[in-house]
Amino acid sequence: MEKIDKAAFARDCAVIAALAVLFALNYQLFIVRNQFAPAGINGIATMIEYKTGGAFSAGYSTLIVNVPLCTLAFFFIDRMFAVKTFAFCLVYAAALLVLQAVDLSAFQYDAQGVDTIFPALIAGAIGGFVYGLCLRRNASTGGADIIAKYVSKRDPLLNFFWINFAINAVIAAASYFVYAAPDETGALVYNYKPVCLCMLYCLMSSLVGNMILKGAKSALKFMIITSHAEEIEREIVEKLKHGATRIAAVGAYSNAPRDVIVCVVNKRQIVEFKDILKKYDNTFTFVEPVSETIGNFLHVK
Repeated sequence: MEKIDKAAFARDCAVIAALAVLFALNYQLFIVRNQFAPAGINGIATMIEYKTGGAFSAGYSTLIVNVPLCTLAFFFIDRMFAVKTFAFCLVYAAALLVLQAVDLSAFQYDAQGVDTIFPALIAGAIGGFVYGLCLRRNASTGGADIIAKYVSKRDPLLNFFWINFAINAVIAAASYFVYAAPDETGALVYNYKPVCLCMLYCLMSSLVGNMILKGAKSALKFMIITSHAEEIEREIVEKLKHGATRIAAVGAYSNAPRDVIVCVVNKRQIVEFKDILKKYDNTFTFVEPVSETIGNFLHVK
């Protein structure tokens, strides 16, 4: 069994607990009063709470659904993922029950059916922030994430995010019927507003979550094929304060020796890097985006 770094595990759990409280606060301030369902199983819990007039809290639904799902994850997906996800769900459910007993009316965003796009955008952004940070710590917000991860593990050809999208599409479609309101005659009036708000929440959550997953250390990788390797390397080190890696190569067409320089730089340095390369003939370069950089070399004199 893999050895656990107890200090790192404790830090992750502390962060996950704080994110769970933020997630519950997000629900109470921006979602519950504006009649739309968020993404995943939380969306189902929200609709159940709405249909029962608040008698059955989303906190209870969260526990009922996620306890068996986390048990499934523990035995069939990843034990640390399951434990951290269960910790999130437990704290989230408890925080939700506590917050529902507190009068937050002075802080709640109640759009009263007008401009409800704004609470959906805010809630989606906060939800994506929580979602991204949880995934970076090998955890999740539970529910649909566990189902999607299990299905994609059983069949790797099925994309995790497409599975999540399919689940959220079903929830959005269900909200069309759940949030139907009676008119003066008592007949139910259906509209697409809850569906649009659910989809908007999912879109915003996905955008922010993906940004968090990519990290703040995005960069650009330059691959330079050149016959001026020493001169270019010297300028990279002196002007950009970066290192580089040189690889010996042979041109397929000319059969002449060439060098390939690999260098990863910050996006703000791209203009300076291009200015360096413009000085040299027999030089070809292509650039690729790098989602995140990890680690560093020690400076050796």
